[in-house]
Amino acid sequence: MNNSWQKWQPFIYGLLLGIGIVLGMVLKPKNSYNLVGSQNKFNELLGIIQSEYVDTVNLEEIESTTFNDLLNKLDPHSVYIPAKDLKTVNEPLDGNFEGIGVEFNIVNDTIMVVSAISGGPSADLGIQSGDRIIKADTTNLAGVKITNDDVIKALKGKKGTQVMVSIYRPSSKQTIEYNITRNTIPIYSVDASFMLNSNTGYLKISRFGATTHQEFVEAITNLKKQSMQNLILDLRGNPGGYLKAATDIVDELLDDGKMIVYTEGRAKPRQSYKTEKNGLFEEGKLAVLIDEGSASASEIVSGAIQDWDRGLVIGRRSFGKGLVQEPFELSDGSAIRLTIARYFTPSGRCIQKKYNEGYAHYEEDIYNRLENGELESDFFSAINDTTKYFTKIKNRVVYSGGGISPDFKVAIDTTFNSKFLTQIAAVGLINKMAYQYVDLNRKKLKDFKSIDDFIANFNVDNSLFNELVALAETEKINKPSLQELARSENFIKLQLKAIIARQLWRDGGYFKVTSIKDRTVQKAILELKNLN
Repeated sequence: MNNSWQKWQPFIYGLLLGIGIVLGMVLKPKNSYNLVGSQNKFNELLGIIQSEYVDTVNLEEIESTTFNDLLNKLDPHSVYIPAKDLKTVNEPLDGNFEGIGVEFNIVNDTIMVVSAISGGPSADLGIQSGDRIIKADTTNLAGVKITNDDVIKALKGKKGTQVMVSIYRPSSKQTIEYNITRNTIPIYSVDASFMLNSNTGYLKISRFGATTHQEFVEAITNLKKQSMQNLILDLRGNPGGYLKAATDIVDELLDDGKMIVYTEGRAKPRQSYKTEKNGLFEEGKLAVLIDEGSASASEIVSGAIQDWDRGLVIGRRSFGKGLVQEPFELSDGSAIRLTIARYFTPSGRCIQKKYNEGYAHYEEDIYNRLENGELESDFFSAINDTTKYFTKIKNRVVYSGGGISPDFKVAIDTTFNSKFLTQIAAVGLINKMAYQYVDLNRKKLKDFKSIDDFIANFNVDNSLFNELVALAETEKINKPSLQELARSENFIKLQLKAIIARQLWRDGGYFKVTSIKDRTVQKAILELKNLN
């Protein structure tokens, strides 16, 4: 395959192995699902291998590979999770983990604190953005080719356990030791919420977890206090999560008694989910943003909004996952997430794309969208199933299979791409430059009273941009041509500004800066204005 596939491969694998849609938050307890015939044949085979095979083998690795190969023969989203990985896999959905409570990035082989998470032990002790974590207990964490996994192993741990963390603080040029008692740390799924203009709010959800509905309610309540009349709900790149989290959010957007989704499988009778209560935002103008990374629970939300003609769906065709998984615990503490049903939107659509040609073909779908021009065209429309369905209010034609097709399409913006941009992005150079700038100018940046003040009055000037170009040469990146620089300069400057804003106002700062040039957000603002 060509270089385009290499670029998209990690993203595609992330989607296929991502959260999906899960019926419950609790593992279904161990049970005896008796099979007819030799149900112990697999154990016998492993025993023979362990006893007689010519070389030493890792049986746990063999089990994991074998189970996933078996499940992949069923469908692309049934998955085996080893016992040692189960807690980590569940954390993003459970809405918390146990540790010291910092967001970090590794810059120049050093752990830099992006922010101490509000309510966590690090924030309570006064650990600050820009601090360097150089040691945990007796383990040196600086200048040792540290990885994300190394950091997590050193800092995460059971609630109540302690770790002595050594911090270097550049602003005071001091090394400070903190004895941190690990605690439960929240994982937020509402990444950002803010007003785009005087009457339009923006809210981005990264996953559908146990706390998503509560976070959503708090964000909507706050936006309404700021006179929000229109809402842009950004589900781009959201791979899904819990079914209940998705239906609870739709219940805030549709009036009572409306079908949200129904599920049905061979061993699972049809179960319908309907709106049940007065929602927080049932009447204002609404746009939902989706793309090829919006899967499962994201497609339930966008499908319900589209089928009830409640709002506009804007962006690109969603991933196309209409399968429901349920977790089952195995006797050794491992688990499988097994597909037990399909879900259907209110009009009767199942948006699951085809997977009968095998796992390898399925995982290439996003790559194929890139190759056939779908992702880079405002007009290319892919219909995998010509069966017509109709929306519930306006009787508009919609289609099943292969994802939710938006009402208004916005192609990927490739106008700023260049070889230079690809190279500096691959080594994280834009991030590194932004972190370095914040480090050296933290006092000056504190003069900005708000993100709006920062957006209006901070500019990435040519000197900072030229510093980045010079830094690229130290990374053995060839000096770009003038044409390359001209093509990518504005995008790089915007990213520098947005990442600097993230250091000061977390993800909300980043998304508010980028929203100004975000073609999908701007299209949503325009179409909401035109909506009667």
